[in-house]
Amino acid sequence: MTTEYEAVKPPESELVIVTGMSGAGRTTVAHALEDLGWYVVENLPPSMLGMLTELMSRSRGTIARLAVVMDVRSKDLFPEIRESLALLTSGGVKYRMVYLDASDEVLVRRFEQGRRPHPLQEDGRILDGIQRERDVTGPLREAAELILDSTSMSVHDLARSATELFAESGPIILRINVMSFGFKYGLPTDANYVADVRFIPNPHWVPELRPQTGKDKEVSDYVLSQPGTNEFITNYLKALEPVFEGYRRENKHYATIAVGCTGGKHRSVATTIELGRRLAQLPNVRVNITHRDLGRE
Repeated sequence: MTTEYEAVKPPESELVIVTGMSGAGRTTVAHALEDLGWYVVENLPPSMLGMLTELMSRSRGTIARLAVVMDVRSKDLFPEIRESLALLTSGGVKYRMVYLDASDEVLVRRFEQGRRPHPLQEDGRILDGIQRERDVTGPLREAAELILDSTSMSVHDLARSATELFAESGPIILRINVMSFGFKYGLPTDANYVADVRFIPNPHWVPELRPQTGKDKEVSDYVLSQPGTNEFITNYLKALEPVFEGYRRENKHYATIAVGCTGGKHRSVATTIELGRRLAQLPNVRVNITHRDLGRE
C-alpha cells in the first residue's frame, strides 16, 4: 500500500527542516541557505510539508535543495509536524532536522534588544514565553540530527557555521566538531558525546605551565605524555568507529564531541587538538576544533 507522499523526493534531492527556539537564529540560518542556492520556505504549517515536498519532486530538478523553517507560530506544532514527518518517512523521503538553541539569558537579551515580545509570552515575562517554547519544541530537539547552539555566536559566526555545514553535497562527509570546555562552567548543551579528561594530572599545579594553555607545546607535551592519555585517545577513537559507520547508514552528517577538564584551559584543550588531529586523518571526515572556555578566568 502506498501513501500520498510516496517517491516524492528524488534520491539526489535534499530536504532540511530548520526549527528551534525563537531568537536562536533560525532566520540567519535560512538566509545562509538561501545564499547557497537552497529554496527556502519560512513559517510553513507542518500539514503542508508533504505537499511542498511533492511540488519539489515535480520541479524536474529546478528545486534540488529545499529548506523548510518551522516555528511555534504553527498551531499544535509537535503533533502536526510528527504526523507530517511520519508520512515523509513512510514515503521514502529522507530529511535532516536542525534545531537552533541558545541559553535563556541570551534569548532574553536578544528579545529585549529587539524590543519585541516572545511569541508565547502572552501577559507574562519573556522568560515565561521561552519556557513554554522549550516545552513545545523539546521533542523536536530530541529528534534533531544537529543542534546549533548560538549562545556565544554573533550573527556572522552563525551564518558562517551554517554555510560550512551545508555548502557541500555528494558522498556523506561527517562533520565533527571537537570542543574543549571546563566542567566548572557547565556542560555544552549541543554536545552529542562528552569525554572527561580530569584523570590527567593538571598542568595548573606546575608553576611554569600554569600561565600557558593547551595550545602551547610545553603544555601539550606534558598532557599527552601522562600515563593513560594516549591510551584514552586511542581507545576513544576506536569506540567511535561503529558510531560513525552508523551515522553514515542513517544518513547523519554531524556530531559534537566535547572534551572537558576543570577549567577548559590546559588538559581539555591539548586533548581536543590531538583528538581532532587524529579524527581528521579518517576518510570522509571533516573536523572543526573549538575551545569554548579558553580565556576565561
